[in-house]
Amino acid sequence: MKKIVLAGGSGFIGKFLKEKFQQEGHEVVVISRSKPGITWADKQGIHDALEDADLLINLAGKSVDCRYNEENKREILHSRIGTTKILGDAIKTCLHPPKLWINASTATIYRHAEDRPMTEDNGEIGEGFSVEVAKKWEQSFFRFSFEKTRQVALRMAIVLGPGGGVFTPYKYLAKFGLGGKQGSGSQMFSWIHVEDVYRIIRFIEANHQLSGVFNCSSPYPISNNYLMKTIRSKLNRSVGLPVPRPLLELGAIFIRTETELVLKSRWVIPERLQKAGFTFKYPTIEQTIDDIVREELNVQYS
Repeated sequence: MKKIVLAGGSGFIGKFLKEKFQQEGHEVVVISRSKPGITWADKQGIHDALEDADLLINLAGKSVDCRYNEENKREILHSRIGTTKILGDAIKTCLHPPKLWINASTATIYRHAEDRPMTEDNGEIGEGFSVEVAKKWEQSFFRFSFEKTRQVALRMAIVLGPGGGVFTPYKYLAKFGLGGKQGSGSQMFSWIHVEDVYRIIRFIEANHQLSGVFNCSSPYPISNNYLMKTIRSKLNRSVGLPVPRPLLELGAIFIRTETELVLKSRWVIPERLQKAGFTFKYPTIEQTIDDIVREELNVQYS
């Protein structure tokens, strides 16, 4: 049995990871904004959780699914940098610190790319608020250096999976006849199945030579147009009205989010993972959506 600490473990990804680790018989300790679990204000509790831990996974951070006003911008940034610093400072006080610290990052760190894919070695860092958050997040993480704790930053693409996450709004758009391309539809969509996130974490944990930055994404990114076409097909919806950019921008105001989430072209390839020998369980969007639809049907009729 291993001791695994999940910081920011109350969200969609965190809940999935917690269940998987517990199914394997491991002890899972959650750090989050509120109880149950250890809160970020509990410095001693965080130290005790990290002492003798085998693995620390930090997913903490305010959701970017909001309007980028000044208050939300401050919270998005602070919720990532602040929690990373708390964990790093706590590790420094441990006699037996975690063997591996995996910190979430984001594939949004790369520029809008419709011309070529971005890898860890040749990817070009972009500009704008989201990119600055990603850069400062990684800087705050790698500012720490430990003799006994290996560090990995996962630049996560859009995470898809059954029971929640980003797939849910796409699903409802398709069901209500609005599942056409968004904007031009040519923007690239990089994603990762939530179970492959778990499998990547286990792969990195088992391969002690791996450290640094890894793109956490499927090896087969697709265009937004192909994504929406596939979702319609899997949900048996023949009609999907396209949503032009002006309408997206108007809708984003009403639902209090930003169009960047669907209009930025994220073309990311997990080159380091592939070279290390990792194999994906859900490499294609068809396999991913098939699994989500099947699992959600099983829950619905169970």
